[in-house]
Amino acid sequence: MKKFIISIICALLLLVISYKSNYISDFIAKKITGNQEVIIKDKNEYAKEDNFIFIQNTDSFVPYSYNDLLKIIYTTINYGWDFFTFYCPSEYEKCINDVENISKDDITLTHINNYVHPYNSFTNIKTSIMESGEITIEINYLYNKEQIKKIENKTNSLLKELVNDNMTNYEKIKVLHDYIINNAKYDVERNKNGDSKYLSYIAYGPLFEGYATCNGYTDLMAIYLTKLGIPNYKIATTKSSKSSSNGHIWNAVNLDGKFLHLDLTWDDPVSDDGKDYLYHKYFLIDTKSLMEVDSGKVEIEEHNFDKNYYLEFNDKIIELKK
Repeated sequence: MKKFIISIICALLLLVISYKSNYISDFIAKKITGNQEVIIKDKNEYAKEDNFIFIQNTDSFVPYSYNDLLKIIYTTINYGWDFFTFYCPSEYEKCINDVENISKDDITLTHINNYVHPYNSFTNIKTSIMESGEITIEINYLYNKEQIKKIENKTNSLLKELVNDNMTNYEKIKVLHDYIINNAKYDVERNKNGDSKYLSYIAYGPLFEGYATCNGYTDLMAIYLTKLGIPNYKIATTKSSKSSSNGHIWNAVNLDGKFLHLDLTWDDPVSDDGKDYLYHKYFLIDTKSLMEVDSGKVEIEEHNFDKNYYLEFNDKIIELKK
């Protein structure tokens, strides 16, 4: 009987100790998280102020949901920060797990990257996760300072030369679209072999070397659109086993309150006869028209984009907002 009573007492003591231990651990976790200072740096001059349906900037850097984490990551990239540290609060039990999942989700990170200014887009993003809940994001950016300086000087000069205040935004975009295509050609070598002597995958290529891949065309146009004060982002399709597409990227442009597609790559086709052509088939068109243009003798799959990431083109979302 004594042994039984002692066993009961021991069990109760273990429960009390366990409860107090959990309480103390949780209290310490709250204190650690609550007292950690999140250092907010100034954003750089290329940070976008625009908020989009899929992703927005944030000024709250304590996450309580998966969507909060996406906003923090987007803001870090968009503001041009090389690194940023924030902390998971104890109330958000899945925080570390969600951070791990996002850090491994290259597709989502790629699509988020398409919403920022080209100069703030990353080539690599690294996430360090501590058991204490400390999260550090480190970013390597695509453009270096020398490239940005040269591109800025050249694009500012060309804008003064090519457009004026008497032109509509539609006319300005058309002039820039035509100028880029007339002064650059598609970098077939990089497309075939994955390598080239030209920096055709960034705006520098079409601007200074006369060669571009879809990334180069799109970045250069995005830079011009932003300088004109026209809201825009980039749309990407990623390589998929379900289609023949290797992935593609083009511009989304908000013209007079409506988002339209603008694809300079497909308006500057690689021809069999070696001649240079300038088309306007993919110039500021809606999604229905985009799909119709793609439906020729050989169906083009490069524009089969995921509307869950580019919600300005999602018909269900558009209807809800009306």
